[in-house]
Amino acid sequence: MRRVLLPLAAAALFLAGCGTSTPPNVTFDVAGNSLTAAPTQFCDNQLQNCTDDANARLTAALPPGTPVTVTVPEEISSAPWQVAFSYLGPDGRTRTDGRSPIAAPGSKTDYTLTLPDPRDRLLTAQVQLFGPAPVQDPATGQINFPVRATWVLVAS
Repeated sequence: MRRVLLPLAAAALFLAGCGTSTPPNVTFDVAGNSLTAAPTQFCDNQLQNCTDDANARLTAALPPGTPVTVTVPEEISSAPWQVAFSYLGPDGRTRTDGRSPIAAPGSKTDYTLTLPDPRDRLLTAQVQLFGPAPVQDPATGQINFPVRATWVLVAS
Protein backbone atom coordinates (compact mmCIF):
# COMPACT_ATOMS: atom_id res chain seq x y z
CA MET A 1 0.00 0.00 0.00
CA ARG A 2 2.82 2.41 0.87
CA ARG A 3 4.38 1.93 -2.59
CA VAL A 4 1.15 3.10 -4.24
CA LEU A 5 0.67 6.17 -2.03
CA LEU A 6 4.11 7.70 -2.64
CA PRO A 7 3.78 7.85 -6.47
CA LEU A 8 0.23 9.17 -6.14
CA ALA A 9 1.33 11.91 -3.75
CA ALA A 10 4.21 12.90 -6.06
CA ALA A 11 1.86 13.01 -9.05
CA ALA A 12 -0.63 15.18 -7.13
CA LEU A 13 2.10 17.66 -6.19
CA PHE A 14 3.33 17.79 -9.79
CA LEU A 15 -0.16 18.40 -11.17
CA ALA A 16 -0.97 21.03 -8.54
CA GLY A 17 2.08 23.03 -9.61
CA CYS A 18 1.15 22.85 -13.28
CA GLY A 19 -2.33 24.29 -12.90
CA THR A 20 -1.26 27.78 -11.86
CA SER A 21 1.59 28.57 -14.27
CA THR A 22 -0.42 30.25 -17.04
CA PRO A 23 -2.35 33.44 -16.23
CA PRO A 24 -5.94 33.51 -17.50
CA ASN A 25 -7.09 35.52 -20.52
CA VAL A 26 -10.18 37.70 -20.86
CA THR A 27 -12.34 38.38 -23.91
CA PHE A 28 -13.38 41.84 -25.10
CA ASP A 29 -16.28 41.66 -27.57
CA VAL A 30 -16.36 44.78 -29.76
CA ALA A 31 -19.13 44.99 -32.39
CA GLY A 32 -19.27 41.20 -32.71
CA ASN A 33 -15.48 40.74 -32.83
CA SER A 34 -14.06 38.69 -29.96
CA LEU A 35 -10.59 39.80 -28.92
CA THR A 36 -8.63 37.68 -26.44
CA ALA A 37 -6.31 39.53 -24.06
CA ALA A 38 -3.45 38.23 -21.96
CA PRO A 39 -2.73 40.16 -18.76
CA THR A 40 -0.55 43.26 -18.93
CA GLN A 41 0.20 42.72 -15.23
CA PHE A 42 -0.28 39.54 -13.21
CA CYS A 43 0.70 38.97 -9.55
CA ASP A 44 0.10 36.19 -7.07
CA ASN A 45 -2.43 36.72 -4.26
CA GLN A 46 0.19 38.27 -1.98
CA LEU A 47 1.44 40.68 -4.69
CA GLN A 48 4.90 39.12 -4.33
CA ASN A 49 5.56 37.47 -7.69
CA CYS A 50 4.52 39.72 -10.57
CA THR A 51 4.98 39.78 -14.32
CA ASP A 52 4.42 42.76 -16.59
CA ASP A 53 3.83 42.69 -20.34
CA ALA A 54 2.97 46.09 -21.85
CA ASN A 55 2.73 44.40 -25.26
CA ALA A 56 -0.22 42.28 -24.07
CA ARG A 57 -2.64 45.21 -24.33
CA LEU A 58 -5.11 45.01 -27.20
CA THR A 59 -5.73 47.80 -29.67
CA ALA A 60 -8.98 47.99 -31.64
CA ALA A 61 -11.11 50.44 -33.58
CA LEU A 62 -13.86 51.60 -31.23
CA PRO A 63 -16.41 53.77 -33.06
CA PRO A 64 -18.41 56.17 -30.85
CA GLY A 65 -21.22 54.53 -28.94
CA THR A 66 -19.89 50.98 -29.41
CA PRO A 67 -20.66 48.82 -26.36
CA VAL A 68 -17.91 46.45 -25.20
CA THR A 69 -18.71 43.16 -23.47
CA VAL A 70 -16.01 41.73 -21.23
CA THR A 71 -16.06 38.02 -20.40
CA VAL A 72 -13.81 36.56 -17.72
CA PRO A 73 -13.03 32.93 -16.84
CA GLU A 74 -13.64 31.30 -13.45
CA GLU A 75 -10.06 32.08 -12.33
CA ILE A 76 -11.06 35.76 -12.39
CA SER A 77 -14.76 35.58 -11.52
CA SER A 78 -13.97 33.62 -8.35
CA ALA A 79 -12.43 36.82 -6.90
CA PRO A 80 -13.61 40.46 -6.84
CA TRP A 81 -13.10 42.24 -10.17
CA GLN A 82 -14.27 45.30 -12.08
CA VAL A 83 -13.84 47.22 -15.33
CA ALA A 84 -12.15 50.64 -15.21
CA PHE A 85 -12.62 52.82 -18.30
CA SER A 86 -12.02 56.25 -19.84
CA TYR A 87 -13.94 57.95 -22.62
CA LEU A 88 -14.30 61.24 -24.46
CA GLY A 89 -17.64 63.01 -24.38
CA PRO A 90 -19.56 64.18 -27.48
CA ASP A 91 -17.41 67.34 -27.72
CA GLY A 92 -14.31 65.15 -28.28
CA ARG A 93 -12.40 66.95 -25.50
CA THR A 94 -14.02 66.15 -22.16
CA ARG A 95 -12.46 63.02 -20.68
CA THR A 96 -14.34 60.99 -18.09
CA ASP A 97 -12.94 58.12 -16.03
CA GLY A 98 -15.30 55.54 -14.58
CA ARG A 99 -15.58 52.10 -13.03
CA SER A 100 -18.14 49.36 -13.16
CA PRO A 101 -19.58 48.06 -9.91
CA ILE A 102 -17.27 45.53 -8.26
CA ALA A 103 -18.32 41.98 -9.10
CA ALA A 104 -18.39 39.89 -5.92
CA PRO A 105 -16.60 36.54 -6.05
CA GLY A 106 -18.59 34.01 -8.05
CA SER A 107 -21.34 36.47 -9.00
CA LYS A 108 -20.55 37.45 -12.62
CA THR A 109 -18.51 36.27 -15.57
CA ASP A 110 -19.29 39.19 -17.88
CA TYR A 111 -19.95 42.91 -17.97
CA THR A 112 -21.21 45.09 -20.82
CA LEU A 113 -19.79 48.58 -20.88
CA THR A 114 -22.23 51.02 -22.50
CA LEU A 115 -21.33 54.70 -22.40
CA PRO A 116 -23.97 57.31 -21.40
CA ASP A 117 -24.23 59.09 -24.78
CA PRO A 118 -24.08 57.29 -28.17
CA ARG A 119 -21.61 59.98 -29.31
CA ASP A 120 -19.17 59.14 -26.48
CA ARG A 121 -15.92 57.49 -27.61
CA LEU A 122 -14.29 54.83 -25.42
CA LEU A 123 -10.55 55.38 -25.01
CA THR A 124 -9.62 52.42 -22.83
CA ALA A 125 -11.17 49.60 -20.84
CA GLN A 126 -9.26 47.65 -18.22
CA VAL A 127 -10.32 44.54 -16.34
CA GLN A 128 -8.94 44.72 -12.81
CA LEU A 129 -8.63 41.62 -10.61
CA PHE A 130 -8.39 42.54 -6.94
CA GLY A 131 -5.84 40.93 -4.66
CA PRO A 132 -5.46 41.09 -0.89
CA ALA A 133 -8.01 42.77 1.36
CA PRO A 134 -8.41 46.55 0.98
CA VAL A 135 -6.39 48.78 3.29
CA GLN A 136 -6.92 52.32 4.51
CA ASP A 137 -4.22 54.89 3.68
CA PRO A 138 -3.41 56.48 7.07
CA ALA A 139 -2.43 59.80 5.44
CA THR A 140 -5.58 60.30 3.36
CA GLY A 141 -8.11 58.00 4.98
CA GLN A 142 -8.98 56.58 1.55
CA ILE A 143 -9.50 52.87 1.07
CA ASN A 144 -7.03 51.31 -1.40
CA PHE A 145 -8.03 48.18 -3.25
CA PRO A 146 -4.87 46.31 -4.33
CA VAL A 147 -5.13 45.21 -7.97
CA ARG A 148 -3.18 42.05 -8.70
CA ALA A 149 -3.86 41.70 -12.43
CA THR A 150 -5.02 43.80 -15.39
CA TRP A 151 -6.15 43.18 -18.97
CA VAL A 152 -6.28 46.23 -21.24
CA LEU A 153 -8.15 47.31 -24.39
CA VAL A 154 -7.12 50.62 -26.01
CA ALA A 155 -8.91 52.45 -28.84
CA SER A 156 -6.92 52.92 -32.01
